[in-house]
Parts: sequence; C-alpha cells; structure tokens
Amino acid sequence: MTYWCAVQTHVRSEDKAAFHLRRQGYEVFLPKHLKRRNHARRIDWVASPLFPRYLFVAIDPDTTPWWAIRSTVGVGNLIRFGDAPAVVPADIITEIRARQDEKGMVKLHAGCTFKRGDRVKFIDGPLNELEGLFESPTDEDRVTVLLSLMGREVKVHVPLETVYACA
Repeated sequence: MTYWCAVQTHVRSEDKAAFHLRRQGYEVFLPKHLKRRNHARRIDWVASPLFPRYLFVAIDPDTTPWWAIRSTVGVGNLIRFGDAPAVVPADIITEIRARQDEKGMVKLHAGCTFKRGDRVKFIDGPLNELEGLFESPTDEDRVTVLLSLMGREVKVHVPLETVYACA
C-alpha cells in the first residue's frame, strides 16, 4: 500500500532533494507558493516552498527501499515514528493539490476577504504606503479601491495581493 511521508531537507535544498529523489524513481510532491520578496528597492514575487525544508514522497514500505531516501543528496532526514516512516494523510496532499493553480503554485488565500468600506494599505507599486477604502472585487485576482487624491475620490483597480488590511 503506497502512502505519503514527509522528508526534511537541508536548508534551501528542497529543489535539489526533489530532483535527486525523482532521479531515483520516487514520486515527489514539493508544493510551492508565490512569496513576496523585497530586494534593492524592488518587490518581487518568487516561487518558494510552501513548507520550507520539507517535501513529500510516496512510498510503499513493503516494496520501496525507503531507507535510501535518507542518504539522498539534499535530504536531511525522513520523518519517522520509531523505525517506520510517519504517514501523512492522503487528504492533506489532496487538499494542497486542489489549491494549486495552472502553474502549480498553491493559492494561500481563497479569494477576497475584504468588505466594502474596509481600510486597506498598498504594499507595492506606485501607490506603495497609501491608504484607501476597499470598494469591491472586480474579478478573481483584482480589486477596486477608493483613494483620496488631491481632494478627489479616485477609483483604482489593482491586484488583490498588493493591498492589505490596515491595523
């Protein structure tokens, strides 16, 4: 019976470990998401592991030489309870896969959670650090925000991930 188990990798070696495990014939699942990164006065969105230092491997303990996983390049250890690999419930893997988009990135939010009139703050682009009032969602990934600029109310349409709730 095949099941999923968790593998701990070395620091920032998730891709390396996944590559070498696949090369050995293991089925590997390394969920990633888009992470915001500030660098040199620029904001980038980069693919990053959903669980830093961890990935999942499907094994059949009766037929798969799972002990070889521990000596794979990039792998730190196999999560075990006693002498057997710990089982990750298949429902968890199924749920994570269900949240992946067409590019394989896991979507962390399930749509817009703002209500009309909520105060929001921009964290990216030319409107960075400005505050406004949430107006409405326009589609799955964009929203409309009311800004007060030069004594006028102006509606702007921006990506959802560029606005956060004001504290």
